[in-house]
Amino acid sequence: VQLQASGGGLVQPGGSLSVACVASGSAFIMAWYRQAPGKQHELVAKMNSAGITDYGDSVRGRTTISRDSDKNAVYLQINNVKPEDTAVYYCNAQRIRDGRVYTYWGEGTQVTVSS
Repeated sequence: VQLQASGGGLVQPGGSLSVACVASGSAFIMAWYRQAPGKQHELVAKMNSAGITDYGDSVRGRTTISRDSDKNAVYLQINNVKPEDTAVYYCNAQRIRDGRVYTYWGEGTQVTVSS
């Protein structure tokens, strides 16, 4: 599975950021992770094919993840962004085949929150 992300860029504090990712095939879980300079890789949000979601603590309450199964796409919107949301955002997909989990990563997209 290949993942192609789009969106991101420069966002002003208090604004909203949106990123999108399209996969070349279906996935059980699609997610967004991020990594800020000097920090660990962290979950932003994930959604499984049943629509069950999970959000990282630092973004919960101001973030929405959504999927379009027909397009194999996943979308992320973070509202009221803060400088600490600055990071490289990575799209992630997980497929289950023959009882094994296969994980795929897209190339990151940079998001910078700054005035």
